[in-house]
Amino acid sequence: MFDKKKQPSVELAGEAAHASAVAQLRASFEAIPAGATVRLAKKTSNLFRPREKAKVGLDVSGLTGVISIDADARTADVQGMCTYENLVDATLEHGLMPLVVPQLRTITLGGAVTGLGIESTSFKNGLPHESVLEMDILTGTGELLTASPTNEHADLFRAFPNSYGSLGYATRLRIELQPIGDLVETRNVRFASVAAMTRAIDAIVETREWQGERVDGLDGMIVSKDEAYLVLANFFPETRRRPSDYTGQNIFYKSISELDRDTLSAHDYIWRWDTDWFWCSDAFFAQNPKVRRVWPRKYRRSDFYHRIVGWENRWGFAAKIDEMRGELPRERVVQDVEVPLEQLETFMPWFDEHVGMTPVWVCPLRLRGDDAWPLYQLEPNRTYVNVGFWGTVAITPGRADGDVNRDIEAVLPTMHGHKSLYSDVYYDAETFEELYGADEYRRMKTKYDPQGRLPEFADKMRTHA
Repeated sequence: MFDKKKQPSVELAGEAAHASAVAQLRASFEAIPAGATVRLAKKTSNLFRPREKAKVGLDVSGLTGVISIDADARTADVQGMCTYENLVDATLEHGLMPLVVPQLRTITLGGAVTGLGIESTSFKNGLPHESVLEMDILTGTGELLTASPTNEHADLFRAFPNSYGSLGYATRLRIELQPIGDLVETRNVRFASVAAMTRAIDAIVETREWQGERVDGLDGMIVSKDEAYLVLANFFPETRRRPSDYTGQNIFYKSISELDRDTLSAHDYIWRWDTDWFWCSDAFFAQNPKVRRVWPRKYRRSDFYHRIVGWENRWGFAAKIDEMRGELPRERVVQDVEVPLEQLETFMPWFDEHVGMTPVWVCPLRLRGDDAWPLYQLEPNRTYVNVGFWGTVAITPGRADGDVNRDIEAVLPTMHGHKSLYSDVYYDAETFEELYGADEYRRMKTKYDPQGRLPEFADKMRTHA
């Protein structure tokens, strides 16, 4: 029998502490001068675009925990600034997990709902906001409203996802949970073409099986036009193997091409991508065996790598070194896009020619319900594939910084695709509003933030005109 990693017991916040934190939040709202824009006063962010820091903002310091868990009903009441790392630690004690856990530990539940999140369970569970049963939202008027799919604020409930804090901030969210065993078994299936991978995704989404075995989690990576992998996860394996450890010298994404089957603890499966920020830790030499041996484990995680990127954005050390070496300047291309499954075979050759980044992450997605969400209009009953690519490309002579990102934005509508908004956005205002539900947004803004105290959606997202 294997030795399970013992996670520390999580102390729940409780109703009294939550009520106190909400009172503190509302007092900070009242303290912001009339006419000043209301923003969160927080130091951290998972966004990859410039973010204006609030000199005076909403005090959300007390909204970082799990309020309560109802294991029988499989629900949890969670504060808006609770990270998924803390949320997962609490739910795993009950053999439960959120229906969708975004890949990086420090993404908050409120952030994943007012923005977007995706992971390997999205092929059956959709996006994080689809497992929200109700939420308390502080609006631009200072009111704290409870919104659900069926109450008088159902319109706000549906417009809130992908609004990025322009319609309010969630203080409490009641979410559904799902069972997960203590071990997760994965099958790493190689395909010789994107077309073959596409057919397999279609079959798995339909049956939730592959060759007679259950599939609870589905994602993968494309390495080249003739090498692609799907990672099929079983949350309740019958075989009990000692779990692998990818928090030390071994690297998860490299194992996908090396092992046909693998076993991880449930905790390590959920955070399998975080230790090396998928494969992006290589840019900081953290995958070099000599460096890795002396790199403290507590700093092998996405938020630390993100901090290094922040230092580079501020000081430009690597860019200055490249310039001294006579190398071409580089454009940041950090994006996640969704394309319909049937368009994946068209998108990837275009991507290889115009971007050329490898590997890329693929994660199938299908909305749970029959209705579209107004600010991110994926079609119900249609399978999409999230393609994630994160890095830099050379700015070749005759091209300018941002051109590759603009090319991606231009091609997506031709393939009925969309892009997430956590990174650089170059759409002009008219195109942005057409793609991201301007009519419904404007109606909600007028109703719930009539004085314009909260940031404007387009202004907040469009970091480049």
